[in-house]
Amino acid sequence: MASPDASPLLSDALRRAAARLAQVGIADPAVDAELLAAFVLGSGRGGVQAAAIRGDRLNAQDAARLDELVDRRVTREPLQHITGTAPFRHLELRVGPGVFVPRPETEVVAQLAIDALRAAASDSPIAVDLGTGSGAIALAMATEVPHARVFAAENSVDAFVWTKENFAHVGADNATLAFIDLAHAFPELDGTVSVVASNPPYVPDAAIPRDPEVRFFDPPAALYGGEDGLDIVRILSRVGLRLAHPGGMIVIEHGEWQGEAIRGILEADGWRAAATHPDLTSRDRATTALHP
Repeated sequence: MASPDASPLLSDALRRAAARLAQVGIADPAVDAELLAAFVLGSGRGGVQAAAIRGDRLNAQDAARLDELVDRRVTREPLQHITGTAPFRHLELRVGPGVFVPRPETEVVAQLAIDALRAAASDSPIAVDLGTGSGAIALAMATEVPHARVFAAENSVDAFVWTKENFAHVGADNATLAFIDLAHAFPELDGTVSVVASNPPYVPDAAIPRDPEVRFFDPPAALYGGEDGLDIVRILSRVGLRLAHPGGMIVIEHGEWQGEAIRGILEADGWRAAATHPDLTSRDRATTALHP
């Protein structure tokens, strides 16, 4: 029988994993190594860090499982696809192939929508998330503004599988999901919506995303938005005018160089007070405007 000392130290396994991940250009290899170990051990990242400091060891099965997951991450398969979850604000969303993985920068977009929804002059304001994907923005609004009614639209079959699972998992009674094209979504709500939010595809067709995780694993329909990346934004502007009541707000996520163009689209359609807002890295990330 092997002695306990034959089992690898968790701290050593983490260092080896981080070194392998660093070799392929992972931005935060130590973080990814700890998160993969946490997934294997059924722990949180803090628990892994504490166990490494204590000098805990991995049993053979867990060590082999960690190696397998690192092998996958080395191919630049998204960490969220490996673990099956993605954190978004206070939520843990289920994700995988076919759905866009929510990013931390979108949490700022959700905050703009949530603030506007909380400020709405209604006991039961209505919000709509168009092209909801994993359901991140919609479920954030529904759970953080529980007196609101939130409607979400998604028309990708592959994404909708994950959207349905997240709506069921979160269980927000005030959130409604529909399989429908955003261009034709929710005519029954015309003129009643306080907040229209969207994280649309906005990458220009000829652009190549820098990160392999995006380029090879995110669904193209969630990335590319036409020659200038703004085809869906033009649709959103018109749909938002149909849905929103006077004074209602539209919130659109976009790339850091697109704010001026989007303000121009919105203002030309009749929206007022168009403004662009930075994310936590000071990059322009979202543009808002008010219904006339």
